[in-house]
Amino acid sequence: MNSTNLRLYLDTADIAAWETWLPTEIFYGVTCNPLLLEQAQVPCTLGSLTQLATTAFELGAQEVQLQAWGETKQALIATGQALAKIDPRVVVKVPITQLGTIAAAALIAADIRVTMTAVYEVPQILIAAALGADYAAPYLGRINDAGGNGRKALAQMQHVLNGVQSSTRILAASIRDVNDLAYLAAQGLDTFTFAPRIATALFASEQTAAATAAFEWAAEAMGDAAAED
Repeated sequence: MNSTNLRLYLDTADIAAWETWLPTEIFYGVTCNPLLLEQAQVPCTLGSLTQLATTAFELGAQEVQLQAWGETKQALIATGQALAKIDPRVVVKVPITQLGTIAAAALIAADIRVTMTAVYEVPQILIAAALGADYAAPYLGRINDAGGNGRKALAQMQHVLNGVQSSTRILAASIRDVNDLAYLAAQGLDTFTFAPRIATALFASEQTAAATAAFEWAAEAMGDAAAED
């Protein structure tokens, strides 16, 4: 049994991508949000998300993270509760705004697991820790886009969580470069969500491909030699 704390997620609502990557069994689950639903042309409705989550679990996902929506506290709580009822393995994502925090607190009080999402600033990690959220999702790539240092910010967030002895996991999102995964893992982060193209990059080693081809050539050559004997 794998005893690592590492959790990798596919950040997409594209079922074809799930069918490609979940069978590798390196992914703990999948994550999505309304923008990813739009990209995959999946309606942002309870019915569609129920079907989506069911498919992910059938393909082997251990956890599915779905984002609540609504412009009022009551709406966020209601959609969050509805999403949580789909399956006990669903984690509800809520934006880390003041309104979202109030809604998240109500969901957590109802024993619903929550991810605080759209984290950009290091001090925001204290909000997730104070709530006792399961996860907090900072956007590394978007922090860089805004002129910040995404790697440094996420490493500092992990340091803050360690300092207050919080069990909240940083769910590193908006990963643009496969090398960010290794760097952040070395800083103590153990939970990452990324697009299928990053999954492809994990396996894109020319040296590995060349070595594998050599193995196959040697196996075939020695198999032919044995047949001749």
